[in-house]
Amino acid sequence: MSSLIKSPKDFWTGVVYFGFGAIAFWIARDYSFGTASRMGAGYFPTVLSGLLMVFGLLALLRGVTRNGKPFGVFAWKQALLIFASTVAFGLLLLRAGLIIALIVLILGSASASSKFRFEWKALLMALGLIVFCVLVFIKGLGLPMPLLGSWFGD
Repeated sequence: MSSLIKSPKDFWTGVVYFGFGAIAFWIARDYSFGTASRMGAGYFPTVLSGLLMVFGLLALLRGVTRNGKPFGVFAWKQALLIFASTVAFGLLLLRAGLIIALIVLILGSASASSKFRFEWKALLMALGLIVFCVLVFIKGLGLPMPLLGSWFGD
């Protein structure tokens, strides 16, 4: 089997992409699809999962046709930091609000990088991302997320 896989990194990336795409496609199958002009609840997840599966197949194909690099060491600490930041975002969203939850998510995830330094440029980028998310998700899409959650009296 190892002779079939020429680029383990590309091959297993393709497996992960295709797997996540297939799971999302399977979950979205019960939602109404609709049309491009009148999208149903399943339109976006179906299209997105289809694209993810296509990218997965392309990476799989590349993994068996082109020579590439083997896997390096898996960065467990960094993966755990990103996972914990995402879980914290989900837990904080209603209690602390979108602004605090995004600060925790952004700074927690960014701290996983060895190149991250807490300086004014990073703070400015985080602030810009928070403003962008508020404008898109709350103002633009009208999602019912509190800016400041129940801990702050909202």
